[in-house]
Amino acid sequence: MKEPGVPALSTTITDEQTGLKGWVVVDSLLGGRAIGGTRMTPGVNDKELATLARTMTCKLALAGLPIGGAKAGIASNLPRGEARSRQLAAFGRLAAPLVHGGIYIGSDQGVGYEDRELIHRAAGYEVTAQGKPLPFSWSELWDRCEDVTGHGVCQSTSVIADHLMLPPEMRTVVIQGFGLVGRGVARGLSAWGYKIIGVADAQGTVYSHDGLPVEALLAATDSAGTIDRKRLPDWIQTSSEPDMWLSLRCGLLVLAAVGNAVHEKNVERVNARAVIEGANNPCSHEAILALHRRGVAVMPDIVANSGGATVSALFLLGLTPPLALGSLVTWCFEEVARRVKSNSALFVRGYLQEGKPIHELAHAVAHERLEVLRSALQTGMSPTEAAALLEVSTMSAPQVH
Repeated sequence: MKEPGVPALSTTITDEQTGLKGWVVVDSLLGGRAIGGTRMTPGVNDKELATLARTMTCKLALAGLPIGGAKAGIASNLPRGEARSRQLAAFGRLAAPLVHGGIYIGSDQGVGYEDRELIHRAAGYEVTAQGKPLPFSWSELWDRCEDVTGHGVCQSTSVIADHLMLPPEMRTVVIQGFGLVGRGVARGLSAWGYKIIGVADAQGTVYSHDGLPVEALLAATDSAGTIDRKRLPDWIQTSSEPDMWLSLRCGLLVLAAVGNAVHEKNVERVNARAVIEGANNPCSHEAILALHRRGVAVMPDIVANSGGATVSALFLLGLTPPLALGSLVTWCFEEVARRVKSNSALFVRGYLQEGKPIHELAHAVAHERLEVLRSALQTGMSPTEAAALLEVSTMSAPQVH
């Protein structure tokens, strides 16, 4: 693989009338195609997007899917309204040649499903499966699949808990970030008997060592992931201290918010047996190494946070079965679970046997699988044939030197 920061393509997109400044960054192209979300934050830049596009390449390679990784971004802090919509539309219109040329751009931080639809409409783009129309709209699919990334994070969390043989009293969870992914994790893990003891949002941390009432918590949370403290039971504790969630003693810490949430300056406060990266790049490289030295296992984002990318790629590559929408959604969740569980188990076993950081093992396998997929497509294999070479349940962990 190339080093991060050396993308295959990086295009700056500007529009004077709307004040738009954005980028589309393609880390890798397989079969002339790549996919990635669109991030809309004030400080996003092409360097950040190059790292995120590399992460997408690794996610897709680990999932055994022959399509490259990309990422788009818009540097903006405009509130929802007409001015913001004009920027999104301008971005879609100007990015249209790339979108129609095989670069799919979807949702990410700051860009919801409605925003994505606005971008696609402005680009004159309709999602198809290998050029064939879908029997339902992209919006209809994602209205039902919004929890699929959180579902994958739950699978990965459960695998690491099982392989580390955490006893029931240690199956306690702190979730940093309560957007779509964090809420999906809370729903899923609590249904499986895990105790959610802390949740952090933009205003701080809510917690209870006896366990939080997840349904009440969800009911008090808005679409942006902010919890209304006034709607919570009186016995729930709250704190506005920054990063207080780091210090909560738990078995499992799920990072589902922003990049670089755990770094060299706060990593010593982590009080968990294992960390699961449910967001993109939430731990710095230095933090990952520090946690490994302390015996804290860290499940990488390229394994745990791959559900949404997997479903998008399966549809775009025409790898889904001919089912009605409801049955197809069920299949998508099952397929994400299968791939994430297989990879998670593979790497935790490697971690326990080799003593290497899981990140090191996962990136080594991603490199191997990417080359297999690239070579297969170059020899004329179809995406279906290439994907069949990498059924993740048959792969084994390499020796990392």
